[in-house]
Amino acid sequence: MRPEAPMSQVFSEETHRNLLARIPHCTGREVSDWLRTVDEGPALRFEEKVSWLRHEHNLAYGHAKAIIHEYDLRRAARKLA
Repeated sequence: MRPEAPMSQVFSEETHRNLLARIPHCTGREVSDWLRTVDEGPALRFEEKVSWLRHEHNLAYGHAKAIIHEYDLRRAARKLA
């Protein structure tokens, strides 16, 4: 069995920031609100969280992925602090 490769980041940092900036306009909710929603949601793996946001909250794939990526970045930063 081969070890699981780390997930590649499909979006560039610039694309990620642009997606985050558009989320309030496109969804009517702030990014911080979405991050709380993820925090309070089910404990799933990355792509499962993306699917959960898409299906439960009717988000576009890019927005859902950007939210989960940002959630993981902030969670990692808290662990380092």
